[in-house]
Amino acid sequence: MDNLRQWIEEALEQYGCRLYELEWLPDEPTAILRVSVEKPGGTVDLDVCTLCSDAISAMLDEKDWNDKEYMLEVCSPGAERELKTYEQIEGALHSYVYVKLKDPKKGIDQVFGDLIEVSPDHIVVAYKVKGRPKKAEIDMENISLIMTAVKL
Repeated sequence: MDNLRQWIEEALEQYGCRLYELEWLPDEPTAILRVSVEKPGGTVDLDVCTLCSDAISAMLDEKDWNDKEYMLEVCSPGAERELKTYEQIEGALHSYVYVKLKDPKKGIDQVFGDLIEVSPDHIVVAYKVKGRPKKAEIDMENISLIMTAVKL
């Protein structure tokens, strides 16, 4: 899978995209190779997905990656997506996020706000309570779930 990841990352570079997530789903009726792509700034439309899909498909054919039947699915990770790795959290810096805590602190068990700081140990989320600006510093070990969110 490591070679596959590297090959896909190289194929995406020409379109200014990066690999968000790579999933191999062999237990589906027809196996699926799902490639989620993103651009810095977050905009990925159908045209970008099509270009990336064509590039990845051509590369996979050239590398003769898999001799069994499978479907290639290239998609955007979506506006509201779970951030599963440190790199994904770091990539969401300055984005609006939802964070659910394992152990509530100061009566807070979840927070919606702007991700303003990321370090290996903690994150800082800026949010408002009754119009007043607040900041929550959350230890990485205390995060049950973190995802990008749509600000309404």
